[in-house]
Amino acid sequence: MALKLWEKSVAVDHNVETYTVGRDREMDLYLAPYDVLGSMAHITMLESISLLSAEELRQLLDELKDIYASAIAGKFVIEEGVEDVHSQVELMLTRRLGDIGKKIHSGRSRNDQVLVDLKLFIRSEIEAVAHAVETLFRTLIAQSNRYKDVLMPGYTHLQVAMPSSFGLWFGAYAESLADDMMVLQAAYRVTNRNPLGSAAGYGSSFPLRREMTTRLLGFEGMNYNVVYAQMGRGKTERIVANALAGIAATVSRLAFDACLYNSQNFGFIKLPDQYTTGSSIMPHKKNPDVFELTRAKCNRLQALPSQITLILNNLPSGYFRDMQLIKEAFLPAFDELKSILAMVNAMLSEVKVNTSLADDDRYKYMFSVEEVNRLTHDGMPFRDAYKKVGLDIEAGKFEPVREVHHTHEGSIGNLCNDKITALFDRTLSDFHFESYHSAIESLLNS
Repeated sequence: MALKLWEKSVAVDHNVETYTVGRDREMDLYLAPYDVLGSMAHITMLESISLLSAEELRQLLDELKDIYASAIAGKFVIEEGVEDVHSQVELMLTRRLGDIGKKIHSGRSRNDQVLVDLKLFIRSEIEAVAHAVETLFRTLIAQSNRYKDVLMPGYTHLQVAMPSSFGLWFGAYAESLADDMMVLQAAYRVTNRNPLGSAAGYGSSFPLRREMTTRLLGFEGMNYNVVYAQMGRGKTERIVANALAGIAATVSRLAFDACLYNSQNFGFIKLPDQYTTGSSIMPHKKNPDVFELTRAKCNRLQALPSQITLILNNLPSGYFRDMQLIKEAFLPAFDELKSILAMVNAMLSEVKVNTSLADDDRYKYMFSVEEVNRLTHDGMPFRDAYKKVGLDIEAGKFEPVREVHHTHEGSIGNLCNDKITALFDRTLSDFHFESYHSAIESLLNS
C-alpha cells in the first residue's frame, strides 16, 4: 500500500517520485526510533489540549512503544511505496487503530517532525561520539604517562630541532581532543533545543504546549521563533559537522605521524603485526594501511561542513527540499567517526615505542639547545653561547649531553597530564547526558 501524507487525487509521475524521494527512505531508518519518540511526546501534548481523549492516547502510546522496540531492534522497515519514516509510522498506527491513527499529525508538519527526529538522533550520536573520544583520550594519556621519560626528536620544517618525548607526543593529541570536546559540547547545546511545534515553519492555530514537549523529550530549551526553528534545518547539521571535523582533524594528524614514525627510516614506533597488511610481491612489507585509511576517512569527514554549506548557502528562509540531501552525507558520518576512533584506539593501545631512540647519533644535534641553555645558565651571554655551540657543530666538536631538564608546565618533565585530564573530565560532565536519558525513560514508561 502506497502512502504519502500529502497526496490527494492526482498521482505523481513515477520518475518524479523516484527522483524526489532519492535515498530518503534508506536514510530515514536512522531516524525511526526518534520519530516514534517525537510522536509520543506530541500526542501526549495533544491529549492535554483535548485533541485526543485519554483512551485514544493510551492506545496510541501502547502501539508506538511496540514500534519503538521494533526500531531499536533493527526490525523496523519502510515498506515499498511508503515515502518516509513519518508515513510508515502513521500507516502502522492506522492499520492497527483505524481512525485514531490518523489523529497524530494534528498541529504538526513533516517539517518540524523531521527537525525533531534529527535533533534527537544527533543528540544521541553526539553522546556516542563523546564516549568514543573519551576512550581514545584515556589511552593517549595512559601512553603519555607510560613513556613520559622516553625522548624522541622534535621537528620544525621536518628538520631535527629539539628534544621532545613520547610523553609529549601522546599527550599533545590528548589535549587536542580535550579542545575538540569543547567544540562538540557547543554543538550539543545548539542541538539540544526543541523545534517541535513550529509546524511548517509558521506555527499552528492549535494551542500547542511547546514547553510540555520540550520537557517530555528532555531538551534543554526550545527554538522559540518558529521561522528560525525551520532555518535551523541544515544549520544544526553544519555546526555539528564542524565539531566532528575538528575531531577528525586531530585524528588525521595523528595518523600521519603514525605512518611516518612507523617507517623504517624513522623507526620511532612499531605497529602490532596483526594491524598491518602485506604486499602481493614484497614479502617483507608490513604496511600501515589502517592509519592510511584513517587519514583519508578523516579528511573526507573534514569536507562535510563544506558539503552542507554548499547545499544551504543560497536558500532564503522557509523550508526547501534541498535540505533532504544533507541527510545522505551527514547521518552516516557518526558511524564512520566512531569506527575510526575505535580502530585508532586499538592501534595505539598496543603500539611499541623505540625506547633507545635518543641514543642514535643521527639525533645528537637536537641537544644543541640544551647545551646553549646550560652555558647561559652558567653565566655566558645567550648570544655568545649560541655562537660557541654553532661553531663547535661546524667544526665537528660538538658532543651532546643526552639529558634534559625541563620543569615548566607542559614540558618534558612536567606534562600536566592531570590538568589535561581534569579539563577533559569537566567538559564531559558538563554535557549532562543524564538529563535527557531521564526524560526519555519517563516518556517510554508513560
